Amino acid sequence: MILLFTAGFLYWQSAQKVKEIALAATKRHCHEMELQMLDGYIAFNAISLRRDNKGKVHIARGYQFEFSSTGAERYNGQIQMLGRRVASIQLEPYRI
Repeated sequence: MILLFTAGFLYWQSAQKVKEIALAATKRHCHEMELQMLDGYIAFNAISLRRDNKGKVHIARGYQFEFSSTGAERYNGQIQMLGRRVASIQLEPYRI
């Protein structure tokens, strides 16, 4: 039972670190694109196992967020993480 609890805690701790990395990358990307990230929050929406370019298996996690280009509309975006690395950031088409 203690081993199971410890494994769960270590997974949770790792997931929190990945979420922090994803949030920082999302904020940086929005700043570079001159967009406003709304609510300062990303929401977990997917998990799977995927291989990287070298064939190594990692946990892939997906998060959603909202952003605005003009301050009047809300648009959705997604960030995909492969392990602790950003795999992609995708934005809905938005008004400039």
